[in-house]
Amino acid sequence: MRGPLGDIVVLDLSRALAGPHAAQMLGDLGAKVIKVEHPRGGDESRGWGPPFVGPDHDISTYFLAANRNKQSIAIDLKSDEGRQLVERLVRQSDVLIENFRTGVLDRLGFSVERLHELNPRLVILSITGFGHDGPEGGRPGYDQIAQGEAGLMSLTGPSKDEPYRVGASIADLLAGIHGAYGVVAALYARERTGRGEVVRTSLLAAVTGVHSYHGTAWTVGGTVPVAGGNHHASIAPYGAFRCADGMLQIAAANDGQWRKVAALLDIDPDDAKYATNRERFAHRDELIAEMEKALARHGRDSWLTALADLGVPAGAIRTLDEVYSWEQTRSQGLVVEVEHPVLGRIELPGPPLRFEGGSAVEHTAPPALGQDGEVVLSWLAERER
Repeated sequence: MRGPLGDIVVLDLSRALAGPHAAQMLGDLGAKVIKVEHPRGGDESRGWGPPFVGPDHDISTYFLAANRNKQSIAIDLKSDEGRQLVERLVRQSDVLIENFRTGVLDRLGFSVERLHELNPRLVILSITGFGHDGPEGGRPGYDQIAQGEAGLMSLTGPSKDEPYRVGASIADLLAGIHGAYGVVAALYARERTGRGEVVRTSLLAAVTGVHSYHGTAWTVGGTVPVAGGNHHASIAPYGAFRCADGMLQIAAANDGQWRKVAALLDIDPDDAKYATNRERFAHRDELIAEMEKALARHGRDSWLTALADLGVPAGAIRTLDEVYSWEQTRSQGLVVEVEHPVLGRIELPGPPLRFEGGSAVEHTAPPALGQDGEVVLSWLAERER
């Protein structure tokens, strides 16, 4: 089962999360991904934990999250022998992914010009913290720093005075997603032009690129959005509400859905304060209090059943163990089983895409450091013949 990118070879020089996530996405689509790691320690995320698992408690679950469907080869890029091997791999690859600080790859002897001299058809994905140029183009970037600098933390949390980071490493992951999307576009363009090109993104670009209506609130509306806790910035009622035994979420995104919610909770939908979304949002705190007073009469499951019967979007707030044991999650292919050389049969979070036309990929476990060196060298020699 080769997948839609089954004839594509990806040389993954990246580490940590953003670049490896992009490479993993391409591997999920069937690409052959060769992960280059330093012989001493490998990808730095191999040391990130807890939790660590395995007989010696030395396998990082963080690394396992971003490196399925890859082969690992250990190469020292600062050695002559290592650089020569990378040159050979570049000649046989379709895509190269790197997330070094600006200028590092050039100093190693692999400038864009040199890479395209070795392989004019090579698509290069470069992911940086804040962009490859501009007044702060050389800044190092990590996820939480980018979340703050790109404004996301100002939108997240209980109030404008308590900015929170998003729980997931969302800047890294979005940069990986945007990067993989750009690579696929560049591969498609290569079919017309016959040449590869450079795709650039950054943690800053990735977060700014998903500001959406928060962005236009400022660029067009002149209003600076602030954190609103667990309630929507433009729609009411839309958020998390307390009931008798915890919390549930209700999203009444139009007046028809609101009238159903109001009838269920014995609230007058024609009250002037609540008649339209504009009025409901203006009186949101009062509306939330009135809704929670009514919701306190019953528990979460009772309300979720009633809201489902009415066709109103609503849901629970699940912990991750609940998510991965939920049959709906499993039915969508969001959990995959792989055979790990040390851990045996394990489950990993699965890819978010499904293909109906038989393009599924048989997933492989994230590799041990350098475990595929001989296999990659044998493949390389065969390609060169």
